[in-house]
Amino acid sequence: MRIFQNADFISCEDNNRTFKYLAEDNGRIVFTGDELPGAYTNAQAIDLGGLCAVPAFADTHIHFSSFAYFNSGLDCRHVNDFEELSELIRRYIADTRKEKVILGFGCSAHTVREKRLPQRDDLDRITSEPLMIVKYDGHAAVGNSALIKRLPESVLKNPGFDKKTGWFYFNAFYQAVNHITKSVSLPAVFRNLMAGSDYLARKGIGLVHTVEGVGFPLDLDVDIARLAARGLPQQFRTFFQTMDVKKVLRRKMPRIGGCFATALDGCFGSEDAALREPYSNNPRNTGTLFYSQKEVTDFVKAANRNDLQVAVHAIGDAAIEQALNAYEEALKECPRKDHRHIIIHADLMDDKAIIKAAELGVCIALQTSFLHWRQEPIEYIEHILGSRIQKLIPLKSMLDKGLLIAGGSDAPCTMPDPVSAIHAACNHPNPQESISVLDALRMHTNWSARLSFDEKHQGTLSKGKIADFVVLDRNPLNTPVEKLKETRIRDVYFQGEKYSGNAGRSSLRFLLDSLQNKYPSYPEK
Repeated sequence: MRIFQNADFISCEDNNRTFKYLAEDNGRIVFTGDELPGAYTNAQAIDLGGLCAVPAFADTHIHFSSFAYFNSGLDCRHVNDFEELSELIRRYIADTRKEKVILGFGCSAHTVREKRLPQRDDLDRITSEPLMIVKYDGHAAVGNSALIKRLPESVLKNPGFDKKTGWFYFNAFYQAVNHITKSVSLPAVFRNLMAGSDYLARKGIGLVHTVEGVGFPLDLDVDIARLAARGLPQQFRTFFQTMDVKKVLRRKMPRIGGCFATALDGCFGSEDAALREPYSNNPRNTGTLFYSQKEVTDFVKAANRNDLQVAVHAIGDAAIEQALNAYEEALKECPRKDHRHIIIHADLMDDKAIIKAAELGVCIALQTSFLHWRQEPIEYIEHILGSRIQKLIPLKSMLDKGLLIAGGSDAPCTMPDPVSAIHAACNHPNPQESISVLDALRMHTNWSARLSFDEKHQGTLSKGKIADFVVLDRNPLNTPVEKLKETRIRDVYFQGEKYSGNAGRSSLRFLLDSLQNKYPSYPEK
């Protein structure tokens, strides 16, 4: 048993409490309060130095395997022009082992001097090695000639591939990425996952809602991710990105969906998020719905009928409407009191849609980091949406109308960073949609746990829950909202143990730990 003391503990409960002592035994919280009972006076005492402690954060939408891959590889997000991009790629090639394909992430027209995306010819001038760079929003990619030659004809004949520019869009993009990621060795996959988990831990993240399934043979990537989670300190909740309900039922998984195969539309960066009214900069464009209403409804009905929790990607208001229509029809056919179906993103949601979602009990997994996104600046969003920008991720409206909302990163699109996301939620570009610091904290703790039926075990500092918590260098409730992003994480505790990282842990050791279930998960929904 351990007593953590000399800290401002913030419970993040519905009726929030602050207190000075937290007792932990066998990884669970056994006491919280301001007066320590005599029964605990002989327990080991850990002084937290007068700092602040909050529940471990959650990330309610992350492509964890993809994030782990790019986090350990070629990150192009911070280059300022094509010359810097060229130098970055050449250094990466020189410093790393020979790879079959070089896969990078993060190119954006908004952050480089050229004010355009690189094309096939630009990449050919950089290297003759097979190279693909995924766009910052994760919905398109560009390849050089050497990369394109390695792809099967089925990808190159897809109408989403632009031979002249080397860009892959829509299904051509998904097929190309699926083909390339198959070349990554299993030891490299495990090394990446360990490094990715370490990154999340150091950002204070203890609960991870990951979307997996990018087209590996026999869907092995889903199975590998689920196995690996048993050897990582966070609790993982996996959504299988498929519309094939049978695949999920065979694996006895309780949830289905995410992006890729369950994305109803595109994104603002490619101007293919589906809108009811045309884009302000192009009166001929309303974006793209990838499926008919019938296809979406049939999928949701089948999943709901089999007691699965469903999550679908919908960014534009037309896609959100399609998702809500599908959920409504599915729940009419097979009513469920506590389904907690999810819309991921829900970036452009008007009052009518918010009210309908609340009535249906649909939850929202959103990403406030999109509001302060260097790769996709708010000025660009205003250019393509016009006055509709006032309803971009309308946090306050959602809460006022009773929606359950929770925060995440959509990594690798934005880097997982709950502190920055909390800052964004309290400093919305539309001040009327900003929310309180406490509600922003709950979005990343209490409400995130509810989104995956984990509220009995995580999300608040309450008796009986897992002793996962984050020590901050200041109390966010006493910090001016404009300075929240300056908050620093001092320590992270998982099940009462201070996290120290994966130093010296080999891929083989990690695999053995996973097989032996080193970090057992409590029962899922």
